Parts: sequence; C-alpha cells; structure tokens
Amino acid sequence: MMNLHEYPAEPFRIKSVETVKMISREERERVIREAGYNTFLINSEDVYIDLLTDSGTNAMSDRQWAAIMMGDEAYAGSRNFHHLEKTIQEYYGFKHLVPTHQGRGAENILSQIAIKPGQFVPGNMYFTTTRYHQERNKGIFVDVIRDEAHDATLDIPFKGDIDLQKLQRLIDEKGAENIAYVCLAVTVNLAGGQPVSMRNMRDVRELTAKYGIKVFFDATRCVENAYFIKEQEEGYSDMSIREILREMFSYGDGCTMSGKKDCLVNIGGFLCMNDEELFEKAKELVVVYEGMPSYGGMAGRDMEAMAVGIKESVQYEYIEHRIKQVRYLGEKLKAAGIPIVEPVGGHGVFIDARRFCPHIPQNHFPAQSLAANLYVESGVRGMERGIVSAGRDKATGENHHPKLETVRLTIPRRVYTYRHMDVVADGVIRLYANRDKIRGLRFVYEPKQLRFFTARFEII
Repeated sequence: MMNLHEYPAEPFRIKSVETVKMISREERERVIREAGYNTFLINSEDVYIDLLTDSGTNAMSDRQWAAIMMGDEAYAGSRNFHHLEKTIQEYYGFKHLVPTHQGRGAENILSQIAIKPGQFVPGNMYFTTTRYHQERNKGIFVDVIRDEAHDATLDIPFKGDIDLQKLQRLIDEKGAENIAYVCLAVTVNLAGGQPVSMRNMRDVRELTAKYGIKVFFDATRCVENAYFIKEQEEGYSDMSIREILREMFSYGDGCTMSGKKDCLVNIGGFLCMNDEELFEKAKELVVVYEGMPSYGGMAGRDMEAMAVGIKESVQYEYIEHRIKQVRYLGEKLKAAGIPIVEPVGGHGVFIDARRFCPHIPQNHFPAQSLAANLYVESGVRGMERGIVSAGRDKATGENHHPKLETVRLTIPRRVYTYRHMDVVADGVIRLYANRDKIRGLRFVYEPKQLRFFTARFEII
C-alpha cells in the first residue's frame, strides 16, 4: 500500500491554465500511423498528457515571468548576462560563463576545445547528443559507470556512480595524456535518472587530479542529484540544496548545462569553466556558432528568467515535490506489477520494455513500439530510450545494443498534478494487460544522425 502522506501537495498555486483534450482512440491510431510510430512526430495538440521530455517544458513562476519583462536586449554587455553570470558564480561556483541556445550548444563548444582526435572521453553512461558531439570531434566515448546501472531490477542508491576501477584501467591502458576529460553526468539520464554520490564525485576528483585530467559535469539535472544526496547520503541531511550544489561542483573544472531542465526555463543553456585558456577558446567559438559572448544563443529576457530559475530551483519545497511526484508515479506502477527501472530516478519513470514486451526482440525495437502503443491506449506521450536512441557504431555501422531498453515517462516541472499521474498509471496498467498484442517495428526512414528524433517505422 502506498502511504499518501509521503507525497507533499504542490508547493504552488495555479494562476494560468492551458486547456487539453483527449482525442478518440481511432484518431490516435491515425495520428501515430501518420507519425511513423515515432512519438516525436506527433503534434502536441493531439497529446493528452505529454511526458515526452522535461526539457523546456517547465512552467515558469510569476517571478520568472516578471523577469522576462526586464530583458536588456543589448547586443553586447547586457545587464541580464551579468546577473546570470553572478548567479552562476554564487550558486555553482564556476568562474566563467559562456551562454548558449541550449545544452547541446555547450556540448558542441566543449567538444571542439577539449578533445583532440583519438582521445578518449570516459563518462557515466552515454547521452545521445553528448556522445554525438564527442564522436563528431573524433573523440572516443568509454562507459565507466558502475555495472549495476545497466540492471533495471537492482534497487540500490547512487547507481549513477563512476566505477573507479574502470576509470583507472582506462588511464593505465591508454595513458592520461589520451584522456580528454571525464564527463560526469548528474543525474544519469539513460540509467533512469540515477544520481551520483558526493563520495564518488570526490573520489573521481582525487583520482583525476593525480594525472591532471579535467572533470566536466553534465549538470543538466544537478538539483535533482543534490536532493538525492541530501536524502540518502550520510552527512548531508542537514545541509541545504544550495550548499550541496556548491560542494558537488567544487569537484569539477566546469560543466555543460541545458537550462531547460533544472534552471526552470523553456530555452537556453551554458558552458562553465575555471580554466582561463579554455575560456578564451570557448568565447572565440561561441561567436561563430551562437552569438556574442555576453548573450551566446539567448535573449536577455531568457537569461534573466534563468537567473531567477536557478535561485528557485534550490528551494527545498520545490525539489522535494518534484522528486516525490515522479516517485509517486513509479510506486503506482510498481504496485501494479509493471516492470520499471529501479529505484525511481529524478526526472521520470522508465518502463523496462524488455520485461514488458519479452516477445519482441531488441532489433524489432520493443521500446519504440511500446511508446507508440501507450499513446494509442491512453493519449500519453513518452519516448523511446533504447536501441533506437543508442544509434549505430561509427566504425561497423551495426546497431548499438544497450542493456537498458526503456520507455521514458518524463515529468515536466510544475506542470502536472498527482491526478495526472494517476491517469498515466491507469493507461500503462491497461496496456500491460494486453501487452501480448504489441508488435515489433522496422525502419522505413532512418536518418544518419540522432535518428530517434525523426525516424519513421512500420509495424512488422
């Protein structure tokens, strides 16, 4: 039995509403067929509850909307840039800021200035756009996450930790000079939103410092990670989220950030670093790809809203509700016997498509088909995170076969209520009762890069 007292009420009042509607099942069948069974290609107006992503789908606060009106859209020297710069220095502790249009803009610049051809980039599990930029700049990604992260059934804390022995072995075999940097994601998206412990961050910093290897955080969901540390790691229960964040980032040399997640805005990102030489190189490239160093790819108003969002994100009442709303959905599914990635992570619930659809081989894209069928069943849009997202090996052209084959139900921040989560759970449970009817898919169109965004499929 779920203890409903564990789940706090929404720490906000709703001041503006957006009407949503449920179209008929027949219409949903037509929509998914016309979308090539790819939930990315469904129009949002045809979606009832949209759990495709938590990226840019946040509801901004009244103070953030007020900040939008304070936009200084000067081409150079915007006061909003200086406010954002000061906020990041104060809350995250990094010296230098390079604003970008979103997280992958920061990944693009970092990969160009920090990777030499043939160098290795160890990280705690790949992420799609991150690995793309690393490989595009002739880096070689190496997964050094702990083995337990690849097992959906293991309910243990801090499954996002880096395996120090794997990292040490890579350094010994390839040489420290051939390690571009360590990419440390907090939390680990494709592992199910799993956090990294403070102890592990500290140990990674200690190990890399011996060899002069830099550590760059993928800081996209750093506030969620800080909450898990406060909740689960000894010695941190009495520390504030803000204090935990500062300690986390003290173990790195910089970060990439998609502000569309834990910065509580709808667009924007940034690259941070402490190294002066790298900063100069980054400023040169941001002019090429994004814009002036004092706005990058962002409008002044969006920088101002992001600065306010960073401050709001560390409020305990906000992040506690955020994590526990996700956990509420996960616990409802577990209670009904639905196979999910355990423990429930920070930004979404990941359905284990291997166990949900054991009759569909991985090469027939069970998670892709499951996401499509969930939309038809319930009007809920999730996304595939499995073999389609993993893409193909650059050398062999063969599909990567990740051990985790999942459908991600990603919860936007400050958007939905617990009752919405009930509706989502009911839809998944109904589909599970008829799971034997779900059939595999094959490509009818496969783009060469980041195929999961725009690929099309047909039923086998």
